[in-house]
Amino acid sequence: MEHIALYRAWRPQSFQDVVGQQHIIQTLQNAIREQRVSHAYLFSGPRGTGKTSAAKILAKAVNCERGPATEPCNECESCRRITAGSVMDVQEIDAASNRGVEEIRDLREKVKYAPTEVRQKVYIIDEVHMLTTEAFNALLKTLEEPPPHVMFILATTEPHKLPATIISRCQRFDFRRVSLDEQTERLRRICQEEGIKADDDALQYIARLSDGGMRDALSVLDQISSFTGDDVTYQQVLNMTGGIASEQFGRLAQGLLDGDIGLVLQMVEDFMQEGKSADKCMENLLYYFRDLLLIKMVPRADKLTDRVLNPEEYKEMASAFSRERLFQMIDILNHYQSEMKYASQPQTLFEVALLKLCNIPQGGVQQEQSHQISPARVPSQTAAPVDSGEIHILKQQVVALEQKLEKFMKTGGAGVSNARDSGGSSRSSGGGMPAPRASSAAKLPSQLNEYLLQRNSESFTTIQKQWGSVLQGVKEEKVTVHAWFMDGEPASVLDDSILVAFKNNIHRETTEKPANKQVIEHVLEEKLGKSYHLVTIMQRDWMTALEGSTQQVKEELKLEHEHEDGKSKSEPWIDEALQLFGEDLVVIKE
Repeated sequence: MEHIALYRAWRPQSFQDVVGQQHIIQTLQNAIREQRVSHAYLFSGPRGTGKTSAAKILAKAVNCERGPATEPCNECESCRRITAGSVMDVQEIDAASNRGVEEIRDLREKVKYAPTEVRQKVYIIDEVHMLTTEAFNALLKTLEEPPPHVMFILATTEPHKLPATIISRCQRFDFRRVSLDEQTERLRRICQEEGIKADDDALQYIARLSDGGMRDALSVLDQISSFTGDDVTYQQVLNMTGGIASEQFGRLAQGLLDGDIGLVLQMVEDFMQEGKSADKCMENLLYYFRDLLLIKMVPRADKLTDRVLNPEEYKEMASAFSRERLFQMIDILNHYQSEMKYASQPQTLFEVALLKLCNIPQGGVQQEQSHQISPARVPSQTAAPVDSGEIHILKQQVVALEQKLEKFMKTGGAGVSNARDSGGSSRSSGGGMPAPRASSAAKLPSQLNEYLLQRNSESFTTIQKQWGSVLQGVKEEKVTVHAWFMDGEPASVLDDSILVAFKNNIHRETTEKPANKQVIEHVLEEKLGKSYHLVTIMQRDWMTALEGSTQQVKEELKLEHEHEDGKSKSEPWIDEALQLFGEDLVVIKE
């Protein structure tokens, strides 16, 4: 006789068989009893919690020949054929493989026709979140006002991906994870019916592995019973699933407490030899210390977790650790668990994490781990972190001082006063240019006035013509640097330095990083035939400096116009008065 998987053989066929969803079952039965069945339902929840099974039971209940009834009889022709999936009027559609707008349009056309075999047409659309946006739009109107003989039941594990317009047209039921006790009781009943001998702690561990999904629990039980010959023990479940017994975690925790590095590394090697994965070991160890912390801080905390089988053993281990140490151990494990997702050698990271745990002092917080400890637990004598913005400003000031010193050595001291005025002072060396904003003054390059004078030079014009080639060269060299550098535009050139103005401060700071700057300067030398240093400025500061320079030139021109040759030009109305009245009668007064 062909073997049928346990989760298929024990699929619920009536509402009373559905495990852990009493709040939903009672609502549906009341709706059937009072003849208030809706035209559209949305069943959402984790996998293996009974969404599709409840949908098929509801389809049988409304089409039962002895009903509509709160429980399908499962004996009449309609119930038996719906269970077998041979009724054309009750269709189960997989939205993952029928997700396009054409399939939904075809469904919309078929909805118009009356049922031919049963009382009511029922469309069960599984994994409905996989439908495309166009398919959802095609379904909207039909879902809102279907013919009276049609019912829609949508099932999904990810309701947040559904449009609000779809959800608002359905009665929504959220299926919850099945509790540990309900799963264990269901597994015990199935084992009795199937003739499987299983220990209670083995069934509890299988229920914990399933994470609230009844189908996953039955699949694990089916696999283990096939391997063990219908005799399931706790140790066999551990060996088959790659799990780790709490006693082994207790030994590992004791080794960490004692700082016994040899024992810890040997246990890791044993885990790997048994075929256990490093990331799963890390996850289970994180849960173990989380449970220790709960038991230490909360009375009767063993009720808050399904993993604690022996609370007294946990309490004894929890008393050996301080709260601060448990907090830090969880922080370290969480940090390395995140890093492990991208590691090519997960076992090495797991070992490094355990070595870190061994080196934590019993009473205090390890200062080496400041990158993953909250500031509230850092000792007062630990130095305060330096702000990266302050470091950037200091670097800019050092560069400015180096440039001033270089100019001083070239000019023999003649340009000291100009350099001093242009370095970061609130006044300009020209005397007439307004100072830029104080918030960005420290970021302005030195010799700004010299850059202003050279902005129309022939060498800068040449660079502007070749700038497209420079950008293309940077893109070919490193496309990520090009993404940041393309925000800047060349503003001026001075000797062996090119000034580039940026619209966005983040783009400017990223371009200023040594590695990125080196790539750009290499391309500049390659494309322009000369070695250039990259100097950056914010575009708003450059525009402010340009406006100040233009205003200064206008004021100088105005002064020369007013005092030209020391005389005032004659006005037209004075000439006209002289012609009318003669020079003897006209007196001109200032």
